[in-house]
This record gives sequence, structure tokens and C-alpha cells, in this order.
Amino acid sequence: MDIVNEISNVLINLIRLGAVFRLVYCLFRMVSVEDEQSMYKKRMKNVVIFYIIAELIFQFKDMIIGYYS
Repeated sequence: MDIVNEISNVLINLIRLGAVFRLVYCLFRMVSVEDEQSMYKKRMKNVVIFYIIAELIFQFKDMIIGYYS
């Protein structure tokens, strides 16, 4: 079980870091290219939705492992 927890901790940290970098990138692109602001707003919304779903999946994994352990 330790290996599963370590792998899931690494994955969730990578997801968090990637989401933050993607949001910052979209924010900078939105400021620099004013014609495509709506596209970058939609991309930022999609990143937030992806992050929420990823967090929920890992919370469910922790609940299931805790229940059956």
C-alpha cells in the first residue's frame, strides 16, 4: 500500500503543479493577445474543471483504500 500512496501523491502533486502552470500561461497569453481572450478564458475554465475532477478521483481512491484496509 505504501507504493500506491507514494505514486498517487506524486501524481496529484504533478497535476496540481501542471494546473497552476497552465493557468499562469493562459493568463499571460490572455493579457498579451487581446483578440483571443475568450479562447483562453475557456481553457482556464477547463483547467479548473480538470483539477476538480482529478482531486475528486484521488479523494475517492483514498476513501476506498481506507474502507477496505
